[in-house]
Order: sequence, then C-alpha cells, then structure tokens
Amino acid sequence: MNSPGNDDDDDHGEVFLDENDIIHEVTVDDEDLPDVDDEAVGSDGETVEEDDDSMHIFTGHTGELYAVACSPTDATLVATGGGDDKGFLWKIGRGDWAFELQGHKDSVSNVAFSTDGQLLASGSFDGLIQVWDISSGNLKCTLEGPGGGIEWVRWHPRGHLILAGSEDSTVWMWNADKSAYLNMFSGHGSSVTCGDFTPDGKTICTGSDDATLRIWNPRNGENIHVVRGHPYHTEGLTCLAINSDSTLALSGSKDGSVHIVNITTGKVVSSLLAHSDSIECVGFALSSPWAATGGMDQKLIVWDMQHSSPRCTCDHEDGVTCLTWLGDGASRYLASGCADGKVRLWDSLSGDCIRTFSGHSDAIQSLAISANRDFLVSVSLDGTARVFEIEEFQ
Repeated sequence: MNSPGNDDDDDHGEVFLDENDIIHEVTVDDEDLPDVDDEAVGSDGETVEEDDDSMHIFTGHTGELYAVACSPTDATLVATGGGDDKGFLWKIGRGDWAFELQGHKDSVSNVAFSTDGQLLASGSFDGLIQVWDISSGNLKCTLEGPGGGIEWVRWHPRGHLILAGSEDSTVWMWNADKSAYLNMFSGHGSSVTCGDFTPDGKTICTGSDDATLRIWNPRNGENIHVVRGHPYHTEGLTCLAINSDSTLALSGSKDGSVHIVNITTGKVVSSLLAHSDSIECVGFALSSPWAATGGMDQKLIVWDMQHSSPRCTCDHEDGVTCLTWLGDGASRYLASGCADGKVRLWDSLSGDCIRTFSGHSDAIQSLAISANRDFLVSVSLDGTARVFEIEEFQ
C-alpha cells in the first residue's frame, strides 16, 4: 500500500483491498445487468457497424418503402414509392439528384415505367394513379375511378395503356396519352391483389383475395374464364406471373399452393405443392422452362416446368418476400429478398447461395434490375433503397 500522507500517490497509485476491508457483499443477478449488444460492441468497447454491401443508398423517403422500378431505357434511373405518401425518381451513383413525385395523399404502393421508358405511373392507396413524363419531369395526368386503394399498376407491353387493380374488387384500364378511361373490369368479390397483361398484349389475367383468377379480353372487357374451386386455391391469391409466350399463368396463394393455369382454356394444368406457408412471390425464367416461387416458409423453390417438379430448394433465415431473375439469357441466376433484410443471389442449377448482400435493417419489399443488368435495387421497410452490383452474375 502507498504510504500515508502522500496525496499524489493516493490519487494515482494502485489500491488493493484486503478481505478485512470488505464491509458488505452484494450478489447481483445477471438479469439485473444492462444488456450489451455483442454484435454492436467490439472487444475494445468501440461500436462495430453492420456490413453494408451496397454501392449506393437512397434515403429521400421518411417512411417504409414498398415499391421500386428501374427504367427500361436508362440504366441509372430508378423510381421508388413508400408509406410517407411520396414517390421519388433518382439516379444510381448520383446522390445529389432526386425528383419528388408530389401529390399523393396516401402510401405509394406501386411505381411502373412504360415499356418505352417515356412515362412513369405511380399508384397509391388514395385510389389515384399519377402519370409522369420522364423527359420533362412534369405530371402528365391523374387517373381516377377506383373506389379503393391501388394494389398494383402495369403497362401494356406495346403502348401507353395502364392497367390497375383496386381494393374495391375492380380492375381499371386507361389510355395515358389521352388521359382517358377505357374500361372497368368487375366480377371479383374482393381486393384485386395481382394482375397483368400477357406479354403479347392480347389478354389480361387478374387474381383476387376471393381465391379466383379471372382472364379477360382487354378490347371488350369480356370475362373469358373464371378459375376457382378444386383443384385451385382455397385462399386469396397473393401473386401472379405469366410466361413469355403468353400461354401460362402461375399463381400463388395464402394457402401455400402454387398452380399453373392454361390461359387459353382457363384450366389448371398442374399444381406445385411443396410450400407450407403463404406464397409471396412467383416468377418465370425468361428463356428457360423454369419458374421460381418464394414463401413465408423460408423457402425459395426453383421448378422444372416441363415436369412440374422442384429442381432445387433454397433455404432462407426468414420468409421470402420477393424474387427476380437476373438475366435474359440462360437465366441461371436469381435474386430473393427476405424478411431478415438480406438480399441473396442463387444459382438455379445447383441451388447454392452464391452471394448475400447486407445493408438493410428490416424486411425487403421489392427488387428491380437496371436496364443494363449491372445493378440490383432493393427497397425495405427500413426506409431506404440500396443498390448492389451484379455485373459478374449475368
């Protein structure tokens, strides 16, 4: 011990306690101690930041993000929409530029570029669709009609016709060039949760929370086929995809089933029954006889469509919320967005996860691929959009 009377030594020297110096001993339960985040604090006590593999982050939104679309003609132009009632146009690698799509009064649930890249549509839960001229940045028109929120928006593959499904159980079609209403398709008994034109533009397919798929003639509004009952879905449809030759529709449901429907006949030709929870996303490979399905059972399954059998099953840490095929060639690789905030790339031949992109802190809601296929853009409930480089995986 230090000698008494030496104050400097008392202040700076080491002090040792003898057992006789202990007055009272208190036992502390581990549960009473403050929590320490092992991942956030390093051995030296400094905060360790989470990995972020993104090369660009867009933070213009102030709420959750729900929708993303990449321009088909400009490899850097991206549109996003979210729960802050806003949509934005921004450019990959240009953090100093953003254009706000003003005017919506509720969450922007969907954004979609026309096939020629000239126009952008933003659909909102306020029941309105706004159409924007990309070259000028001006609002071209506002399309009205639905009595409920807009669930999805799609463009005709060869023109400026817009198709949209609504919470009020109807589907609407407009001519965006003339700001004119063309047709309203009624028949569903609940919210129209998914739909699209066929790639040849001759037919419309729509799916609803009433567990039916309807096939329409866009020219006269005729409901050609209604697909319902056994052996179809028993609960509401959540997602829909149409193959490149416009012959088959692939639909997923809350009941965990996936069915293939012949669009011409309206008949179920096959059922893909391997998931055990709600299907959240489906997608056809562009040039291969394969398809992919993702669900809340934490699985992404790649299917051989010729035999209606699984090629491989890709396991996730949490529910699979969205997917997209990466290339337009052999379509070997695909990406999945997950409720754990990760974006994963998969080899559809082997089923191996070849890359995991980190950066988001909450569930991924949507994915999009840039026109040159060099970038993958994801949006999340964490309020950000992130861009990841995928050039090497084409």
